[in-house]
Amino acid sequence: MSTLTSSTLTAVTNLELPALPLQRPLLMVGHGTKDEDGRQSFLDFAAAYQELDRSRPVVPCFLELTSPTIQEGIDRCIAQGYTELSVLPILLFAARHNKFDITNELDRAKIRHPELKFHYGRHFGITPNILELWRSRLAELDSETHPRSETVLLFVGRGSSDPDANGDVYKLARILWEGSGYSTVETCFIGITHPRLEEGFRRARLYQPKRIIVLPYFLFTGLLVKKIFDITAEQQAQFPEIEMICLPEMGIHPQLLQVIREREIETQLGEVQMNCEMCKFRLAAISKNGNGHSHSHGHDHHHHHDHHHGHSHSHDHSHPPVDPYADLEKYHQKIWQAP
Repeated sequence: MSTLTSSTLTAVTNLELPALPLQRPLLMVGHGTKDEDGRQSFLDFAAAYQELDRSRPVVPCFLELTSPTIQEGIDRCIAQGYTELSVLPILLFAARHNKFDITNELDRAKIRHPELKFHYGRHFGITPNILELWRSRLAELDSETHPRSETVLLFVGRGSSDPDANGDVYKLARILWEGSGYSTVETCFIGITHPRLEEGFRRARLYQPKRIIVLPYFLFTGLLVKKIFDITAEQQAQFPEIEMICLPEMGIHPQLLQVIREREIETQLGEVQMNCEMCKFRLAAISKNGNGHSHSHGHDHHHHHDHHHGHSHSHDHSHPPVDPYADLEKYHQKIWQAP
């Protein structure tokens, strides 16, 4: 599933980005997928960003499921003689992976290489660039046959056990719909949390639309994006009287590359602003768990990574870390109930 059309390729090639203050290597951390198309899409994205500015290395790596790993990406930078890196999570929202998993990997790297210094940037979040990306794609679908007033948007997020991230999916969907002229927008998820995609379609049909436009809120293709397309095709077969269109994932797009540049410059200038007030890991860290012991997920952020989050981070590395995700169902139930 290609994400790079000829028009997008031209726009990417002609894209002019603001100059970087420093020539510090950039470690781009993707989520990771078992789907080879999804893996290659991320690597192509990193390569496109590198081509726009070859003044410093752009090193792609993955948090899980595939290689190169974060540790391998860091080792690649060290092999080139670098000990100070910018690190960007190529993630849409700040959930467990951004707040906890990636930062723990950086701490692991510092144990192996105490001379390392990280400048950890922020995720994509809700930005005008991403809103403009979706608005332009929706404008291409405008039709006299099925006007916006007869069309329902179905906004599909990945799904997270972090309500802060799930809430941002709803917020972005609402902002995109506000003033757009579409009948309404329904928000749903493809995994982890509810409502799921099938329920999203059921709710969308209640408005008796002539058309449903599905927006998979994903950066790259992969198993879940392909599942969204498959479910949309099944729904179309069941309800042929409603036109159903599934837009592709965001992919390599000039608007996303501009966001990456903004985030990289933030790390170089020390201006990263993370939303930690609503972070479940921070809230859990200052509460008591069921055993009466202070619960620390390791998200007190004062890691020597220059997070600039405004709270301190302490890891006790004297004991092997307990994997809180060994039983995902138990983890999700537990974290949903965190203060």
